[in-house]
Amino acid sequence: LQVPCAPSQPVASSESRRFTNKHSKKALKASLTLGILLGMFFVAWLPFFVTNVTQAVCGCVPAGFFDVLTWLGYCNSTMNPIIYPLFMRDFKRAMGKYLPCCRRSGQPRPSAVSLSMRNSNSGPRAATSLKNVL
Repeated sequence: LQVPCAPSQPVASSESRRFTNKHSKKALKASLTLGILLGMFFVAWLPFFVTNVTQAVCGCVPAGFFDVLTWLGYCNSTMNPIIYPLFMRDFKRAMGKYLPCCRRSGQPRPSAVSLSMRNSNSGPRAATSLKNVL
């Protein structure tokens, strides 16, 4: 007995597979970034909070050790601006656009007026008057 072969996959199926792979890679990268950020947060702040509760219950934690754990948490907050550009392309672009130290040599500097107009949602629009509104 011979088993009939399945018809070949249409082109749309290969495109949808490519689309799925692209999105699964993005989801994997987002999960990795989130895992790194949360992992660093817990590694840095969990000892502080556990020590803080221990200090409240028994008062047996040396002040110097408590200070070290506090600064460990502060270091985590300092690392976030370094971690975000490493893993997030959009964040890297935004930093490059607005911070002169991170801008590539060929990129023009945005003017204060264009930034203000972009942030205030004002800019070129159709003329509106009180008559048009009423």
